[in-house]
Amino acid sequence: MNRSIDERIARVTFNDAGLVAAIIQQWDTLEVLMMGWMDAEALRRTLIEGRVTFWSRSRNEYWRKGDTSGHAQYVRGARLDCDGDTILVTVEQVGAACHTGTRTCFDAVDLEPFAAAEPPA
Repeated sequence: MNRSIDERIARVTFNDAGLVAAIIQQWDTLEVLMMGWMDAEALRRTLIEGRVTFWSRSRNEYWRKGDTSGHAQYVRGARLDCDGDTILVTVEQVGAACHTGTRTCFDAVDLEPFAAAEPPA
């Protein structure tokens, strides 16, 4: 079924601030790159333009990834989770995804568990 942009956005459950978490993942390696916030307009721009746009809570403005850094994210796909409150956006990442200059915001292992749990048999 080919739904309109507005019909797709209407399926999203935005939080009380009007935002939804967007997890950004490299489309071919499945590497998790970053997380950002989107409101309905940022999501609309992302889906229509094919470039990831976020809502900056600290600056109170939209920012399209890569416009100032050159490290753009080109949308390959977007999915809504089962609760409708998280979006997974698969992208072709150009350059670093993290504002620190690293490929991913999840390079740190500071929360690595002490012991790995085994799945039940």
